[in-house]
Amino acid sequence: MLDLVEVGEHHLVGEIVKLDGDRAVIQVYEDTTGLTPGTDIYSAGAPLSVELGPGLIGTIYDGIQRPLEKIRDSSDQYIQKGIHLAALDHDRRWEFAPSLAVGDAISGGETVGTVRETELIEHRVLIPPHVDGKITWIAEAGEYRVTDTVARTENEAGECHEIHLSQRWPVRRERPVRSRLPLSLPLITGQRVIDTLFPVAKGGTVVVPGGFGTGKTMTQHALAKWSDADIIVYIGCGERGNEMTDVLIEFPKLVDPRTGRPIMERTIMIANTSNMPVAAREASIYTGITIAEYYRDQGYHVAIMADSTSRWAEALRELSGRMEEMPADEGYPAYLPTRLAEFYERAGMTETLGGVEGSISIVGSVSPPGGDFSEPVTQHSKRFVRCMWALDRQLANARHYPAISWLDSYSEYVEEISDWWQERSGGEWGDLRRRIMDLLQQEGKLQQVVKLVGPDVLPDTQRIILETCTMFKNAFLQQNSFDKIDMYCTPEKQIKMLQVILEFYDLGIEVIRKGANIHQLRKMEVYSDILRIKFSVHNDEADKIDAIRDKLARSVERIAEMFD
Repeated sequence: MLDLVEVGEHHLVGEIVKLDGDRAVIQVYEDTTGLTPGTDIYSAGAPLSVELGPGLIGTIYDGIQRPLEKIRDSSDQYIQKGIHLAALDHDRRWEFAPSLAVGDAISGGETVGTVRETELIEHRVLIPPHVDGKITWIAEAGEYRVTDTVARTENEAGECHEIHLSQRWPVRRERPVRSRLPLSLPLITGQRVIDTLFPVAKGGTVVVPGGFGTGKTMTQHALAKWSDADIIVYIGCGERGNEMTDVLIEFPKLVDPRTGRPIMERTIMIANTSNMPVAAREASIYTGITIAEYYRDQGYHVAIMADSTSRWAEALRELSGRMEEMPADEGYPAYLPTRLAEFYERAGMTETLGGVEGSISIVGSVSPPGGDFSEPVTQHSKRFVRCMWALDRQLANARHYPAISWLDSYSEYVEEISDWWQERSGGEWGDLRRRIMDLLQQEGKLQQVVKLVGPDVLPDTQRIILETCTMFKNAFLQQNSFDKIDMYCTPEKQIKMLQVILEFYDLGIEVIRKGANIHQLRKMEVYSDILRIKFSVHNDEADKIDAIRDKLARSVERIAEMFD
């Protein structure tokens, strides 16, 4: 089972997925047109695996780790049948620096040496997980290819192993770790609605359900661009070709706001578009998660963008139907929940075999038909994740992006990461977040009354809630990805923006009780200043918001003096 095979004269890549007596069912990852009975099959004697080593960063692969840029150079606009190219460049030489010496005791997961893969990423050459013993020979510092031997080991039983710059690992088997660690660090995305209201921890899992056109792909693009993960693995699983084209054209031009370096220096892309063979779509997320585990084992924080798990589930359904398996809900195979659980369980914060901390965070989008969140993929995904960013059709139609619903979304990571936020906000973050969430809940109930009789019948003590929430939605939750200032927001700026909006509410309710009305508050010049903060205050100038708070206090005080 699961052995890799090659089929026919073109040596099409396939995998054994079912055994029945002396008959085997092979899932071929390429176009099978023209295959006939009697075609030869060649077994590789190993499961479907990926090649891991320096050169992965900045490369674009298909679902079974074929380098698409090399294929483009050697083929036409489509991938030809039976094309075989190495995932890594076997001719390129890398500058290797050993970190161990002859006689050193080693175990799986330790670093034998380093390679500068990009300006941002130092590639740590790891001892394979199953190897232990001691170093009997190690290469001197110099340039080596990924297939070259850089060390030799021998264990107590006298077994010898050669360590290369690269190694292979089966995609369907999780790479081992020493232990799993509790989550405590937030994954900062620069998107205010996520970081402040529905944060995710490094090592956490998120599902992003939403109907067509609500912004699932664009939300994941924003996270891939601006999140503070060390490495991004973007998996375009069954997406439309034009969407993947946008990513491939746009990403090489982007600059990481934290380092000033090109984002591609920390990004790996897996492009498996909807016109590629459906079988390769099923394998693509395993290819992505295995590459992510390899960099996690080196001590990096990795974020995976799986877009979309619905297309992957549809591939499972199609393959299950071909094998005449009994269907479950909406035709999906009965093992759909198990496969989803196996995928999301490979996330987490871990202590690696090498004794360092690394994490994998998974953000998986779901495309429920008709925006129906009760369909199987969404419901099963919610069982295995602890955070959901539900995309709302009405917000998207109103051009409110990110269109993440503040009423339907949730995050179970708030308590675990609150210490990090509390430390940066002087202990205020938890209270600020709780208060604004309470106001949003109250506003949701008041809007039901407003829809029936209009806002004018409400007392000003309730209208100030509507006004504050409208300000919060427009000035805080809504974010412009095309504005150079607003496309990314630092935690410090987010905290100060939240403080000034809630101060508007506190001062406003106080002066209304003295006799002022909501119209007087709207006429204040500082009202428009607050709405423009996201565009007018740069991320490194968050202290300027304090001046706006002072101006707000003075403006409200002048109104209050009219009623003293």
